[in-house]
Amino acid sequence: MNILNNTIIDVIITAGGTSSRFGSNKLLEKMPNSNQSDNEKTSVILTTIKKFIPFARKIIVPCHDNVKEHIETCANSEYQAKIDFAKPGETRQKSVFNGLLKCAETPPDIVLIHDGARPFINKKTIEETIAKLKTCNAVCVGAYSTDTIKITEKSGKIIKTIDRNTVFCAQTPQGFDFKTIFEAHKKLQNENFTDDCCLLEALNIPIFALVGSSSNKKITFREDLPL
Repeated sequence: MNILNNTIIDVIITAGGTSSRFGSNKLLEKMPNSNQSDNEKTSVILTTIKKFIPFARKIIVPCHDNVKEHIETCANSEYQAKIDFAKPGETRQKSVFNGLLKCAETPPDIVLIHDGARPFINKKTIEETIAKLKTCNAVCVGAYSTDTIKITEKSGKIIKTIDRNTVFCAQTPQGFDFKTIFEAHKKLQNENFTDDCCLLEALNIPIFALVGSSSNKKITFREDLPL
């Protein structure tokens, strides 16, 4: 059991997607690093997992068999001791719920939920998310928009411009008191929300924004991998 500041922390890393826009399974792609040979380079999913190892009692990865086999084959013994797997769902929400059910077998105090395709997350943001959860039940990491935001019709016609200072672009990790997010998932398990904070919003449970790093990007397209 790994306890940070007397707080039991589990991490769910979502890895059940199809990577349709990337063209192949982006989680199995090697992270570019000019200082390493091809054999030494680490995959996207293992790079992401590594960032959370120091903080987690256990890491639950909802994923398909090919990703599970990759992790079991390539992860070192330190990783293996903390990693468990859950079945992927038809939607991201269902995958996370399967992960939460695994956590519930021995409930943690808090849970961090992170996209497997966000390998650029830094230690400082993880630490700040955990610290923020000492004073609230839900934290959403993200960044305020630096672009001017336009609202359009389906035709493409611009309707209006909104104040970008109020536009918060959600990232992950999203951190929660475990009981709070688990109960929300149980109540709304037949819905299809795109992130976990949406469930709490639907139940009028307060969520607090935490400004993270602009480098914490999600790999969606092949050009999102740095050269």
